[in-house]
Amino acid sequence: MGTSRLADSLPDLHLLTVIAETRSLTQAARRLGVSRSSVSERLRHLESTIGMSLVRRTTRSVVLTAQALQFVDDTQAAFARIEQSFEQVKDLAGAPRGLLRLTAPVALGRQRIAPAIPEFLRTFPEIRVELDLNDRFVNLAQEGFDLAIRHARAVPEAYIAQVLCESRSFLVASPDYLGRRGAPQTPADLARHDCLLYLRDGPAQSWSFEKGLVRKRAERVSVPIAGPFKANNSEVLREAIRAGLGIGLLPDFSSEQELGTGALVEVLPGWRPVGFFGERIYAVRPGGTRVPRMVQCAIGFMRQVFAKPARQGA
Repeated sequence: MGTSRLADSLPDLHLLTVIAETRSLTQAARRLGVSRSSVSERLRHLESTIGMSLVRRTTRSVVLTAQALQFVDDTQAAFARIEQSFEQVKDLAGAPRGLLRLTAPVALGRQRIAPAIPEFLRTFPEIRVELDLNDRFVNLAQEGFDLAIRHARAVPEAYIAQVLCESRSFLVASPDYLGRRGAPQTPADLARHDCLLYLRDGPAQSWSFEKGLVRKRAERVSVPIAGPFKANNSEVLREAIRAGLGIGLLPDFSSEQELGTGALVEVLPGWRPVGFFGERIYAVRPGGTRVPRMVQCAIGFMRQVFAKPARQGA
C-alpha cells in the first residue's frame, strides 16, 4: 500500500479499533459522532482497500476476523497515544471543553444530579452534557461514556472509582400507616406488616438489619418480607409509602427530605438496614492513566454536590 493510500486509510483503521472496543457499529458511530451509515461505508471502503472481510455480523454485535484483530493489535496503542496527546494539548488550550457523556441511576439522577446540571453548565460554559439515566451498570468504554455516578456496594475492578459520599438506607412508613397498624418493635414484627418491595430477581425477598454501631460486634438478623406492591424505582416506592400502603426500605437520597419534614417516619431506628442498597456513591470512569480535564471538573463538581445533605438539594 502506497503512502498516499495508507494516509487515506488511517481514519478507517482507527474506526476499526473503535469497533473492536464497542463490538457495535451503532455504538462506534455514537463514539465517533458520525452516522451509522457512515461507519458502514467506511468499513466497506477499508475492506475494499485491503481486499478481505474484516467483520462478521451477528444479530446482536459484530465480531472482528483474525486479520482485523491483527490490525487492531498493531495499531490500537499508537492511536491511543495520539488521542492522549491530542486531548492533553486541548486541555492546555484554555477552559475545559467538549461533550461529557454521563450516566447515572434513574432516581439518583433525577433527585441529585439533574438539578445540579444548570449550575455545572454555568460554571463550565464550554462543556456540553449528555445525561443518560439508567439503572443498568453500563459498560462505560464500550458504550462511550466518560463518567458514571453509581450508588453501589462495590465497583468492578476494570473501572477507576472515587467515593463521592457515604450512603445509608432507611426503613420508613407514613404516620397514617403506623397509626392504623402500629409500629414494629423488632425486625421479626415485619412479618405481620405490609412491606413495599424494591423489585429484584426471584420470588423470595428478605431484609437484613444490624443492631449496634460497631460492625464486628453487631447483631445481624434477616427477615422474609412480603407485601402488596413492588417497583424498581425508589421514587415510586416513596410515593406508595407516603400514601400509607406499607413500610418500605429507601436509600437516603430518596427519603431524607421526607424524614426531615415528617412526611415519613423512621421505623426500627435502633436497627440499621444493611446489604440491600449501596453504601457509597461513586464517580466511576473507564480505566486509563489520563483523565480528561472536563471529567476532572465534573468529578470535583459532583463531590461538592454530594457533600450537601440530600434535603438541601443539589
